[in-house]
Amino acid sequence: MISQKFKDMLGQKSVIREMSAAAHKMGEEIGYDNVFDYSLGNPSVPAPQEINTVMKKIIDESDPLSLHGYSEGHGILSVRKEIAAYLAKTYDMPYNYNHIFMASGAAGALAHAFRAVVCPGEEIITFAPFFPEYRPYVETTGAVLKVVPADTESFQINFEAFEQELNEKTAAILINSPNNPSGIVYSTETIKRLADVLKSAQEKYGHDIYIISDEPYREIVFAGVDAPCISKLYDNTIMCYSYSKSLSFPGERIGYVAVSPACKDAELIVHMCTQISRGIGHNCPASLIQLTVAQMQGKTSELSVYEENCNILYEELTKLGFEIVKPGGTFYMFPKALEEDAKAFCQKALKYNLVLVPGDSFGCPGFFRISYCVPTEKVKRSLEAFRKLAESYR
Repeated sequence: MISQKFKDMLGQKSVIREMSAAAHKMGEEIGYDNVFDYSLGNPSVPAPQEINTVMKKIIDESDPLSLHGYSEGHGILSVRKEIAAYLAKTYDMPYNYNHIFMASGAAGALAHAFRAVVCPGEEIITFAPFFPEYRPYVETTGAVLKVVPADTESFQINFEAFEQELNEKTAAILINSPNNPSGIVYSTETIKRLADVLKSAQEKYGHDIYIISDEPYREIVFAGVDAPCISKLYDNTIMCYSYSKSLSFPGERIGYVAVSPACKDAELIVHMCTQISRGIGHNCPASLIQLTVAQMQGKTSELSVYEENCNILYEELTKLGFEIVKPGGTFYMFPKALEEDAKAFCQKALKYNLVLVPGDSFGCPGFFRISYCVPTEKVKRSLEAFRKLAESYR
């Protein structure tokens, strides 16, 4: 008998993927150059050329049996040491390789983190707007995802609503900063307040509560924006990182779990990740890709284009009457739709060859996401389409 649970999930398709499919269909009809596809968060700048050089050198100079053999359960030791050294230097924290577990992107890292510190039936709290895939990520572990309504004035944490959700079943808080879909970066003030609330909750309920920090956009922070290291402000933090966005490397599926050195049972959690892998069939990311990113610590693609695109869109769309909390990073923007029904708004936008994603599945009805990881010249050409869309509401 097939699994009814996963069969049912076939009817819960990603709205992001559905809008991306609509963009492809439109592109086949009118030419892709004429479609302003703001649906999918796929990096629009190439990976650094150095990556190819590093890969070729590893292939040419490594013993084939060693290179293409199984890596250790935690990931390749030399890679974990390089990552730990980089984190220790960057954040002035005593990371070592025992705090690092290699994973298949941030999604793989989250899959391990959830299972390491949350038992079936316990609750993980996240904050709207949030990445829609968090639901299946969490619910397929047997845990319960609770969503705190958004503070739509700032997209910082709605603390009043959050404290009402905290209870004895709360095992972890899932945060994403810089945030998909809003582009907002949680400030030092926000994270310190969150840490204080959780410290009090730990005392009240008599058990640890973890922050699971989803950080694939960590390097995409705009000029002058306050972007604190969350692991430095709360001891029980588990960082889940991906090189997909910083190195424009999403197809290679590489990232890691980094448990804060100050976290209770930090090394035990990392060791537990190897056993979690046995249960979910993870069994380490590709050796070649691990060895490649080890030599790319602190390096990124040319990310400045995202801030340029953000500034162009923010300036022009606010002139057209869109209400927008200005992003502090990522390549996303989350304006308020020009009608109450964001799904209807995004369908209407298709008439102008604009492919946008309604905010309902992000936990924010009435808003829509723009993923502006597209060429700047196309961003500029799309402004006339946005103008016509706005005028249609007047």
